[in-house]
Amino acid sequence: MRSRRAPAGDAAGSAHRSGGLRDQHGRTAVDLRVSLTDRCNLRCGYCMPPEGLPWAAKESLLTDAEVVRLVTLAVRDLGVQEVRFTGGEPLLRRGLEDLVAATTALRTPAGAPVRASLTTNGIGLDRRAAPLAAAGLHRVNVSLDTLRPDRFLALTRRDRHADVLAGIRAAREAGLSPVKVNAVLLRGLNDDEAPALLRWALAEDVQLRFIEQMPLDPQGAWRREDMVTADEVLAALQEHVVLRPVASSVRGSAPAQTWQVEDRAGTTGTVGIIASVTRPFCGDCDRTRLTADGQVRTCLFSTSETDLRDLLRGGAGDAELAAAWRAAMWGKRAGHDIDDPGFLHPQRPMSAIGG
Repeated sequence: MRSRRAPAGDAAGSAHRSGGLRDQHGRTAVDLRVSLTDRCNLRCGYCMPPEGLPWAAKESLLTDAEVVRLVTLAVRDLGVQEVRFTGGEPLLRRGLEDLVAATTALRTPAGAPVRASLTTNGIGLDRRAAPLAAAGLHRVNVSLDTLRPDRFLALTRRDRHADVLAGIRAAREAGLSPVKVNAVLLRGLNDDEAPALLRWALAEDVQLRFIEQMPLDPQGAWRREDMVTADEVLAALQEHVVLRPVASSVRGSAPAQTWQVEDRAGTTGTVGIIASVTRPFCGDCDRTRLTADGQVRTCLFSTSETDLRDLLRGGAGDAELAAAWRAAMWGKRAGHDIDDPGFLHPQRPMSAIGG
């Protein structure tokens, strides 16, 4: 369900009609996730079926100028301080470097630079890492679920494992650090690889983060009992390394809980676990999301959206766009309620929402 305009009135008065992107639960969004496309060149089973999905029509997507206008509005008028470009696969978006440059040229009202980052599957990053760094990109998150090329082919239905590894190396060499590598463990497919992935990450000087599989698959096949949990990942790692939790007080709004790692050879580093299902961090969430077709989403699991694209194309001024965005965020729910028997899966899959 989409709403086009801010409500004319509500019981909360005018608390959300100026300033930043506040909600009724005391949170303020300062981190903007911008999806640039719903297309992807992989076919990971937890994201889309083998045949892919019906892609959004080009004319329905925000143009570069529209993306820049909304990002500028978010930074200048709504308190956004960080921007993460996502997809689909954002490296498929032509002109990505120009969007990054336009974003990193922005300054907050206090004069601080905007930090821009990228979530990617890494394919093509070996060619784009240096130009993206030159455009001002600060860092990247790269998805990699396995160290085995045969499993990568089975999981993604594409023989591109070497390309992802090359992209990670290029990102590190371009100074896009810390390079964060996100892994989803799937029961019966790659759930035995947690220790190997951690050893590899420590050796490659990248920050590994395990992510619990979330109910964002278009097939609707996700079942909690099939999910590899954070506790299972920790147990598997602790058989091989010493883990010391970083104090929860420093976690803030970061989605990953972090552990200091020391292996038997004395190698040290960190590992993170994003336990979105079993240990939700909704109470500290500081994110707002903009889909590739210009819809504000307050949460990955939202069942409603607010349409900024049609407002923008209908001639709305910045004040009206800002009011609609504020109203959307004011209505953000306290949590995703995955454990509620009445939980509804989002109508859109992850590739159409943006990670």
